[in-house]
Amino acid sequence: MKAVAVTSEGETLSTKNVAFNPEIAMDWARTMRDLLAALKAEVAARHGSEHVAEPRIGLSAPGLAARDRRSIAVMPGRLQGLEGLDWTDYLHSSRMVPVLNDAHAALLGEAWLGAAQGFNDVFLLTLGTGVGGAALVDGKLLRGHIGRGGHLGHTCLDPEAPPDITGMPGALEDAIGNCTIKQRTGGAYPTTHALVDAYKAGDARAKSIWLKSVKALACGIGSFVNVLDPEAVIIGGGIARAGGALFEPLQGFLERIEWRPGGSRVKILAAKMGEFAGAYGSAANALEKWI
Repeated sequence: MKAVAVTSEGETLSTKNVAFNPEIAMDWARTMRDLLAALKAEVAARHGSEHVAEPRIGLSAPGLAARDRRSIAVMPGRLQGLEGLDWTDYLHSSRMVPVLNDAHAALLGEAWLGAAQGFNDVFLLTLGTGVGGAALVDGKLLRGHIGRGGHLGHTCLDPEAPPDITGMPGALEDAIGNCTIKQRTGGAYPTTHALVDAYKAGDARAKSIWLKSVKALACGIGSFVNVLDPEAVIIGGGIARAGGALFEPLQGFLERIEWRPGGSRVKILAAKMGEFAGAYGSAANALEKWI
């Protein structure tokens, strides 16, 4: 669980990364409450009590945020008890605690203080266990009717392939996410990092598998560019730490498939905010930026 205390101008006062036990019912909720208390005490001690007199609190988590922004409405199979939990009530906050999907929050963090600063039209892909996504369109966070907006990892690249966790066949998430690494590699590589290491070492099999995954990512990005017409694409998550092994072949594939009217090309940028992007984005949401 990651948290930041930050001023409205973006000055970081404190950061914390605390583990919780997923085997204990609601331990994550108690951890969040205790973490908030610890942050308040630390900031008051270091910077004065005026910084925590009436703090704005924002929160993000996996799942679809409720339309009233007070809870996560849909998150089956993980974090039992999260669905419908009203965080404003749970944290006894005098202000509403707005709740965001975690990928939406990561994009807001990048838009406020990271790689997406200054862009009105931009989307984010987080490459990890799955593929998270979020988009700013005309300077506003794309939420959609029930919060599905920006879930770019669950788009179809192959209608004949098996379905992903949402029922979408041949999804981008399954083409490059770590969730399918054993199936995609026949068990040869236990993680995407191991696959990339073998690719860097010149392993021919690893090269074939990895470049197929990166080509799928390029096709997804090219498709999203045609739908959203962004200025830039931000790529983050654990797989993005592959650096040149990811970005160089990705740019090569995009050279061939991206539609570039008048020579216009979309910037492909690495995310800058790291594991705290969602925490900063939650703060930005609480400060009512990009509402």
